Amino acid sequence: MNAAPADQIRLLDVQSLDVRLTQLAHKRKNLPELAEIQTLEADLTQQRDLLVAAQTEESDTAREQTKAEQDVDQVRQRAARDQQRLDSGAVTSPKDLENLQREIASLAKRQADLEDVVLEVMERRESAQERARELTERVAAVQAKVNDAVARRDAAYAEIDTEAATVTKERELTVADIPADLLKLYDKLRAQQGGVGAARLYQRRCEGCRLELNITEINDVRAAAADKVLRCENCGRILVRTPDSGL
Repeated sequence: MNAAPADQIRLLDVQSLDVRLTQLAHKRKNLPELAEIQTLEADLTQQRDLLVAAQTEESDTAREQTKAEQDVDQVRQRAARDQQRLDSGAVTSPKDLENLQREIASLAKRQADLEDVVLEVMERRESAQERARELTERVAAVQAKVNDAVARRDAAYAEIDTEAATVTKERELTVADIPADLLKLYDKLRAQQGGVGAARLYQRRCEGCRLELNITEINDVRAAAADKVLRCENCGRILVRTPDSGL
């Protein structure tokens, strides 16, 4: 393949632009904010799960407290009725009086036990409420960190995308005058060779594979016509001659 020396040198400009685009893509994919957001979102999910658990416990204990308080009221009302009967003098039979007094004492014991249950449930509910308040604050704090990291990520994305658009436009202008067959070969080699399709021959060394050409290869390069498209014998990339090639 033949191509004007100027077109071959222009390939180096395209290669430089492609390297920059690759760097920008890598930078975009590996922003530190991405790992930070991932860690924060995992923490946020965990804190939200804990908050839901605390809120569920608070709701359950609220219902449990209501039920326990209703049980206390029922026992208290029954004891009050029995006490009223006892105080009214309507019960005159010694046996009935004894049974009534025994029931009042039993109800008093039952009421005390139920009131203990109410207190225990109240303590668990207050603990759940406090836990829910703490977790609500924690969720809000982590969410704020997520929002900040997302904002920084988006700002970085915008900066990178702006530069990438500029470089892409410059590449389009640069390749416009390069022969299609030469550009096709370059793109093919770039895909095969880790993003580098053309390399400068600098001081007898291929800047693609960093290997120095041997004397036979140097002589072949010297003998080649200026418009001949050369390939590195070691890496296969397009080898572009410049005044600094050391020939």
